[in-house]
Amino acid sequence: MIIDDSKVKIRQNDSGGYYMFRNVAELVELAESQNVKIAEIMIQQEIDITGVTREEIMGKMDRNLTVMEEAVERGLKGVQSVTGLTGGDAVLLQNYIQSGKSLSGNLILDAVSKAVATNEVNAAMGTICATPTAGSAGVVPGTLFAVQHKLNPTRKEMIEFLFTSGAFGFVVANNASISGAAGGCQAEVGSASGMAAAAIVEMAGGTPSQAAEAMAITLKNMLGLVCDPVAGLVEVPCVKRNAMGAANAMIAADMALAGITSRIPCDEVIDAMYKIGQTMPVALRETAQGGLAATPTGRELEAKIFGIALNKSE
Repeated sequence: MIIDDSKVKIRQNDSGGYYMFRNVAELVELAESQNVKIAEIMIQQEIDITGVTREEIMGKMDRNLTVMEEAVERGLKGVQSVTGLTGGDAVLLQNYIQSGKSLSGNLILDAVSKAVATNEVNAAMGTICATPTAGSAGVVPGTLFAVQHKLNPTRKEMIEFLFTSGAFGFVVANNASISGAAGGCQAEVGSASGMAAAAIVEMAGGTPSQAAEAMAITLKNMLGLVCDPVAGLVEVPCVKRNAMGAANAMIAADMALAGITSRIPCDEVIDAMYKIGQTMPVALRETAQGGLAATPTGRELEAKIFGIALNKSE
C-alpha cells in the first residue's frame, strides 16, 4: 500500500533539512490517518527527499539486510577481537540454547546471541550495519533474526522492519542524540533497543500507536545508561549491553502488544533522554575516564592492550 502524497507535506526544518514528521506523535498520526505501516511512511520520506525510486530505496535497504545477515552468520561461527577482550560468547549462548537448559526462553536468548554475534564481528573489525551506531549495531538485527523464526516474515517484511526501526531512529537523532559521546550509552544501545522494539511490534501486527508505546517502554528502562568503554574500545561493556538491549526490546514489544502503555508519552521519554545526556558528566560519555573503564581491572586491561605503564594512583 502506498500513502496518498496529497495528504502528506514535506516540510523544511530550521537547519535546512526536510522531513514528513518531526516526532513520534506526528509519525504515528501519519501512519494511522493513512492506514499504513510506519515503514511505509519512512519509505515515502526517503523517496520524496532523495528523489530516487521505490525500487532503489528498497534495494539499498535489502543490501543492508544482507550485511546484517552475513555479520550474524560470521559471529555465530565464532570470532575473536584483536585485543582478546571479546569473542566467542555468541557461540556459547547458542550451545546453551541447544542444551535445553535455558531459563529465559529460546526466543529471547536467540535474539541475545545474535545481537552479541553482530557486535563481536564489529569488535573483530568485520563489516556490520550501524543501527544506529556501530557500538549498538547488534540489537536491531539480533531481534529481527530471532523473531524471523516465530513470525515467518517475507523478505519484504524484513526490509520493512528496518525502515520502521529507522523511522524511530530518525526521530531520536533529530530530537535527542544517538551518540555515546553526546548522550551516553542510553543514546546508543537505548535508542537501538527502542527502535527494535517498535519494529518488532509492527512486524507482529501491532498498531503504530503500540509501536510507539514499545519504544517508550524500552527507552524508559535505558535512561541514564552511561558510556564507559574499557580502554576506549567498543568491546567491554558494549557487546553485553547489546545483549541486554535485545532482551529489553523483546520484553517491551510483548508488553506493548499486550496492551500495556507508557504513562509518559514516547516523545517526552526521548526528550528526557536528551536532557539526561546533557547533564551526564564527560567522564561517562565515551571518554573512558569513568565507570567501568576507570575500575582497577579496566585500567589494567587498558595498560596491557596499549603496552603502557599502569598508574597505580588511579
